Amino acid sequence: MKNTATETAKYPTNVRAEFESEATPLDLNIGEPVIDPERCRFKLSYARSAIHRWGIFAEEVIPARRRVIEYTGEKIDAEEVERRSFRDCLYTFWLNDNWALDGAVGGSGAEFINHSCDPNLTSHVVRGHIFYTSNRRIEPGEELTVDYNLDETDEKIACTCGSKNCRGSIAR
Repeated sequence: MKNTATETAKYPTNVRAEFESEATPLDLNIGEPVIDPERCRFKLSYARSAIHRWGIFAEEVIPARRRVIEYTGEKIDAEEVERRSFRDCLYTFWLNDNWALDGAVGGSGAEFINHSCDPNLTSHVVRGHIFYTSNRRIEPGEELTVDYNLDETDEKIACTCGSKNCRGSIAR
C-alpha cells in the first residue's frame, strides 16, 4: 500500500491528542503515515520498509543538495518529551537543548524517514524549522534515510539499515 504526497489531509486522522491539562494522558494511535504535500518539494510516497515499519520513498528523481521535506510537529519542551517517552515509537526531533518537535502530533510525514548509517538525507535546523536535504541524487523507489545522530548517552538501539558502513547501533 502506498500513499503519495498528493493527499489533501494536512494532519493524520489516526492521531488523537488530548491537551486539557498536564494530568491528561497523551493518547496516540499511530497508524499509516500521511505525507503533507505542502511540506514536500518532491513527490514522495510511503510503504512498508525493510529498515523499520514504515518508510518514505522517492517517487521521482531528487537531485543532490535539494531541500526535500520539512519535519513538522508539535513544539514541546524537554519535560514534555520525557512525559511522552513511554511510547514504543518516538517521533521527537530536538531543535536545541530545550525544545523538540513531536512528529506524532501534526507531523509532515518526515517523522517516518528511517535511520541509516549511510543516509541519503541530512537534517538542517534553520530558524526553528527542520529541513531534510538530499546528500546525493536519489532515484525513484529509493527509501529516504537520515542519520539520527543519537549520542552515546541515548538508549542503545540496534541498527537494521543494512548498509556496508552500518555501525550496528543508531547511536554515534
